[in-house]
Amino acid sequence: LDAGFPVFGTCAGMILLAKRIKGQDGSHLGIMDITVDRNSFGRQRESFEVDLAIEGIEGGSFPSVFIRAPHIEKAGPKVHILASYADKAVAARQGNLLVTAFHPELTPDLRLHELFADMVRQSIFGAS
Repeated sequence: LDAGFPVFGTCAGMILLAKRIKGQDGSHLGIMDITVDRNSFGRQRESFEVDLAIEGIEGGSFPSVFIRAPHIEKAGPKVHILASYADKAVAARQGNLLVTAFHPELTPDLRLHELFADMVRQSIFGAS
């Protein structure tokens, strides 16, 4: 992390990377300037799927699987919100950090993984 290598946090990974967690003192890694609200879409039985428009992802909406998902309640000035659902921020990027409240790994759509792979290539090889 100190060297600037990219990190992709999904769902609980978003919580781990957040500087602040609503209703909780302290954080985990605390490296992304966001405040997250845990389980903000409900518990396990309220899990759902929805198609989202994600900034920077071409090819139409992205299938998004939400399971006890958090959302970004507040974001610092260097955080760029990439997607929202029900007026709640659910995907963001801050420099080499990428987070989603949903699970892109549970769908056959690889576009978010390709975005992250591009971030890794850029960090290793520089601008192309």
